[in-house]
Amino acid sequence: MSVSWNDLIARDARVLVASEIRDLLKVAERPEVISFAGGVPDPDLFPVDTFSEIYGAMMRDGTQARRSLQYSVSEGLPALRQWIIDDLADQGATRTIDNVLITNGAQQGLDILARLLLEEGRDLIVEKPSYLGAMQAFSTRLPNYVGVDAEEDGPVLSQLEDAFANGARVAYVAPDFQNPTGRSWSVARRKAVLELARRYGAVLLEDAAYSKLSYNGAESLPSLLSLDEQGSDPASGNVIQLGTFSKTLAPALRIGWVCAPRPVIDKLVLMMQAGNLHVSTVNQEAALRAAKKLFPGHLEKLRASYRTKRDGMLQTLAETMPGDVSWTKPEGGMFVWLTLPEHINASQLLEEALEDVHVAFVPGQAFFTDGSGKNTARLSFSTEKVDRIRDGITRLADLIKRKDNQ
Repeated sequence: MSVSWNDLIARDARVLVASEIRDLLKVAERPEVISFAGGVPDPDLFPVDTFSEIYGAMMRDGTQARRSLQYSVSEGLPALRQWIIDDLADQGATRTIDNVLITNGAQQGLDILARLLLEEGRDLIVEKPSYLGAMQAFSTRLPNYVGVDAEEDGPVLSQLEDAFANGARVAYVAPDFQNPTGRSWSVARRKAVLELARRYGAVLLEDAAYSKLSYNGAESLPSLLSLDEQGSDPASGNVIQLGTFSKTLAPALRIGWVCAPRPVIDKLVLMMQAGNLHVSTVNQEAALRAAKKLFPGHLEKLRASYRTKRDGMLQTLAETMPGDVSWTKPEGGMFVWLTLPEHINASQLLEEALEDVHVAFVPGQAFFTDGSGKNTARLSFSTEKVDRIRDGITRLADLIKRKDNQ
């Protein structure tokens, strides 16, 4: 008798489906396609020479090599956690290394936090739209999603308070250059959201993956973590922040972290021990050395490059798109959010764009838990050259104009 895999696979694993973005990446790899789909860092900006030197030096030092290739503590290298704490302190967040756990990218942080805080039927507040990768991590826990609409300066406070008042105690948010919209919250909205969380005893999962990519220079807006004054007590606070080196050094390092109250970290450490034990020791050491050597100069290089690409996309959108199309104007990150006329379905538009004008993007519906957003799309400007960005937006605008006239 053959194995009936559908019967054996656990129910919470059955909810997992292939990411629309990852499927698109396969198509976008065709050389004739101008891709605004991936949302990954520009590989031309990876500090390849620096990492070559770092890994080489580590392996030439026998003592260091043996230490870097050995098992390590589940919490993460103390020196790396101290670097993160010092960096957070520069941003106004006072914590200790006991508040930090190193993870395999921020994505693992989302996964273990979902396993810690969510269970079937428990309310989880998410912005509309929200990061698709987070929803994939959360969905295995079968939560009840409570969507909150987003304004230009942050979530709609009345909707957020209603969700808290109705019993929700966990909210996933991305206040800085959100994936997928590129929007950032105002300082006033950050303070108001944090005050609501305090009033109702709720936790805010703050995704800070793009916070370093501010086009206004250094981090210009305070994080929720830095505003959470109660968090200065290692055991207290309403904010759990997720960070990563994937957008600032290299995603293949798989170095992220969770900064949280000590009771949360203690449980997450046990979950790490039961899972993958710890993050790669050699990659933690390499990331620490790279951050010490490259920051802040490398960050300025990233910001300048992405700013130039952003400018090229926004200028071409303004020059070519019909008047019934609107878009966000991000001050950092890698994304522009496009809102099309109601009669245009972005998924259908994508099929035509790939076939007729060889342009890829991500239909926005994938970022909504309620199936809305059919007339929206995410455009990433991170990996294409400026001339191809201009060409691709012009092609896409021409296609939209043709559909407008149908």
